[in-house]
Amino acid sequence: MTPFDFSAIPFLRDAGPAAIKDVEKSAIWYSLPGGWPLFLESEPADTLWFVRSGSLGAFRRGTDGSNEFIGHIRQGEPVGEMALVAGEPHSASVFALRDTELLALDRAAFNRLIRRHPQLMQNLARTMLFRSRQNRRRNPRSDPRVFGLLAASPSIDILKRAHALKDALAKLGKRAIVVGPEAVTQSATWFDEIESWNDIVLLAADLGDGGWTKLCLRQADRLWVFGRADTPPPEMILPAGSSPARQFQLVDTILIAPQDRSVVEVKGSYSKAWSAATQSQRLFHWRQDQAQDVMMLARILSGNSIGLVLGGGGARAYAHIGVVRALRETGISFDFIGGTSMGGVIAACVALGWDDGEIERRIWDSFVRDNPLNDYVLPVVAMTSGAKVDQRLLKNFGDILIEDMPRSFFCLSTNLTLGMPKLHRSGVLRDALRASIALPGILPPVVSGDDILVDGAVLDNFPINSMIDLHRGPNIGVDVTRQRALNPDEFRKPEGFFSWITRHGLHAAPPIAELLMRSATATLDPTKSRDKTDLLIVPDMAGIQLRDWKAFDAAVETGYRAATRAIQNAPNVLKPLLS
Repeated sequence: MTPFDFSAIPFLRDAGPAAIKDVEKSAIWYSLPGGWPLFLESEPADTLWFVRSGSLGAFRRGTDGSNEFIGHIRQGEPVGEMALVAGEPHSASVFALRDTELLALDRAAFNRLIRRHPQLMQNLARTMLFRSRQNRRRNPRSDPRVFGLLAASPSIDILKRAHALKDALAKLGKRAIVVGPEAVTQSATWFDEIESWNDIVLLAADLGDGGWTKLCLRQADRLWVFGRADTPPPEMILPAGSSPARQFQLVDTILIAPQDRSVVEVKGSYSKAWSAATQSQRLFHWRQDQAQDVMMLARILSGNSIGLVLGGGGARAYAHIGVVRALRETGISFDFIGGTSMGGVIAACVALGWDDGEIERRIWDSFVRDNPLNDYVLPVVAMTSGAKVDQRLLKNFGDILIEDMPRSFFCLSTNLTLGMPKLHRSGVLRDALRASIALPGILPPVVSGDDILVDGAVLDNFPINSMIDLHRGPNIGVDVTRQRALNPDEFRKPEGFFSWITRHGLHAAPPIAELLMRSATATLDPTKSRDKTDLLIVPDMAGIQLRDWKAFDAAVETGYRAATRAIQNAPNVLKPLLS
């Protein structure tokens, strides 16, 4: 076994030769194969572990019973220290993401060491405090560093793609190395060394490379499977048990689009089939010779991808258009885009790559030129038939699949059957948007199987948590909600139906529309989760109501001015977001 430098462990930093010698005598060496558990959530804690080589992954049990990934634990880092010191069960499960060597101190040895060397407890306390303060997206140690790039289509030159990513990473100030099949005979120590010397390690392999492919599958923190968008995937890409990253669904699919076309322009795209075949967590598109797509992927690799979250707010969501224009003028590129309700509609426009002019033209034509929410009916399930909204969504988004969009997109609806939010990351885009904007009482709900879906704003009007789960880079949030969204004068002495029609006409929305829209979101705290953004933009929407569909120009300009002020007031936050 290769000698280990105990002084490299933060726990032993500045502890002195005597303490290090005592730890060397007390520590027990263990080997944990990739995919095996070190301990499970809720199990009693009786050992302090240190990673000698390899990599561990921490997971929490999700509401559906699956393991939700928290982050990586790397060479020299302690494992299980919080539960051991607190005398509580483990709060998370830890598995080996590669073949991993560990050093263990049982409770008796640990207590004996800290009595003899109190400095050790101070060092460990600092580590625990640092971890508790770290936002998991902000701790670079928790990011994947070794990526397995696997070509699943024979026409893909995976080494060429890997070197293009390396060059893009260099532009971001990241040191990367591309490793090909010539490294198949190298030792585990060699792989540990190149990881310590570089920010990112790219292991490039064809699926037919035999031993090298198997080695990549076992060494990678995360797998990127490359395929062609215009060809179907092979019958079997990643066999079950072939890789710990595969076992824990730490897999992404990167599809190469022919020529310079977006995948949404490719007739007969196989995006959905590829995503299913790889069982990938995320899907990205790389158009031929598109520098912007290479930079997007490099940002994702390095943990610098940029997320944009647009909250709901009816007509006030027009402000998002101005915000996007201002942010684009600074050079910011968005890699993950998501939203709720009307925020989801604007987010879809951005994720499709439409420029500012096209977004403005389409939204104005769909919502300003003619109010889509004035096809009133005698209310049975809603005040409107929803036919005009359906027609506008079809006109603008057709049958585009979310999987085929140039940038990663999601929107949120509310599943009334289950009483929980529903995240839309796949399927027909217009169907997802229709559910996301189906405000109860205003638009008919969407029935999906046995589930009844309504506006996402009912449960989550600002879906920053969904964005945080998707990537580890900085996030920009735009919130257009207001604490007071109703005009009391409209309700003090309400007019009768015929009086209202006489004064306002058939196409004006009566106050009941505003009342229903506000009632649907009355339980939400408008400021909840705002502090989870890296740059928060809150346009002052005073005077613009949820149903002021004609207030387009004023709302867009308000959003633009708010974004400009936010950019000027937060230069330290904005600088790392610039492309």
